[in-house]
Amino acid sequence: MTAASSTQIHLAARPSGWPTHDDFRTVQVELGELQPGEVRVRNEFVSVDPYMRGRMNDVRSYVAPYALGAQIQGGAIGRVIASASEEVPEGAVVLHQHGWSDLVQADAATFRVVPEIDGVPLSLRLHIMGMTGLTAYAGLTAIAALQPGETVFISGAAGAVGTAAGQIAKLLGAGRVIGSAGSAEKVALLTEKYGYDAAFNYKDGDVRGQLAAAAPEGIDVFFDNVGGDHLEAALDAFNDGGRAALCGAIVGYNTSAPVPGPDNMANLITRGLKLEGFTIGKHLQLAPEFQQHMGEWFAAGKIAYDETIVDGIEHTVDAFLDMMRGANTGKMLVRV
Repeated sequence: MTAASSTQIHLAARPSGWPTHDDFRTVQVELGELQPGEVRVRNEFVSVDPYMRGRMNDVRSYVAPYALGAQIQGGAIGRVIASASEEVPEGAVVLHQHGWSDLVQADAATFRVVPEIDGVPLSLRLHIMGMTGLTAYAGLTAIAALQPGETVFISGAAGAVGTAAGQIAKLLGAGRVIGSAGSAEKVALLTEKYGYDAAFNYKDGDVRGQLAAAAPEGIDVFFDNVGGDHLEAALDAFNDGGRAALCGAIVGYNTSAPVPGPDNMANLITRGLKLEGFTIGKHLQLAPEFQQHMGEWFAAGKIAYDETIVDGIEHTVDAFLDMMRGANTGKMLVRV
């Protein structure tokens, strides 16, 4: 296989507050001849996700920060266009974590071959049928121990994880599911398309009051993607024995100073509440169970999804910045 050029997006500077285009650089990288055991993949879709903002900071976290001057890593799906590996043949569709580029060349062991399913776009492997859906499933089951008939509140409900979590909660038997979103259009989408029983626009203010109105009998489970005032609202609304699966805290991702903590933490004691943070990397053993459920649900027509797609690897940073500002509905993707 001859040499080729890869268009890659690198981290040029660590953002202070909200990221800007100046924090990134588009680089042309020459790929050498294919070495034994390597494959070359042409990406079809690249993922942009909120957790990536945390990796741009040089701080302790559950995963190493991105290196300055190196490619942004993350989920992508593509097709093998050349292979020097028997395990990953030419033509195979593969998932990987090499991230933001149009072409990637690396050891075959860093790619996972996935089957193509008639009627299922490859992009779904990056969200509802992939890690996004698994994250929602793990949070509701392994972390929050959702029981049939319980009331669930999901913050940031119109995003990729939120739309998955609302549907999965219903399919697991939740009695009532409530969500928050950032526009009237997204609120309508939650109730009309995703099966939410109630939803509200957090930009209207008074999240505590809006949640109390939507859940007058309280909540039992909180799936949190936002943090801040949403966590405070949940702590007020919890019934005794309530559980929270803390998946994200996007309210603080782009701040230059710490976000003040909730003012009602005493409710943890008086109501016997449980708050547990999690990252999906610690719960990958649930993948087979999730895939079985999701395959059945999808085949039965019980799963809806939305994708916000930006075309062109050169617009990956635009997609990332728009996603951080909430411009997406469902999963934000770059179609290479």
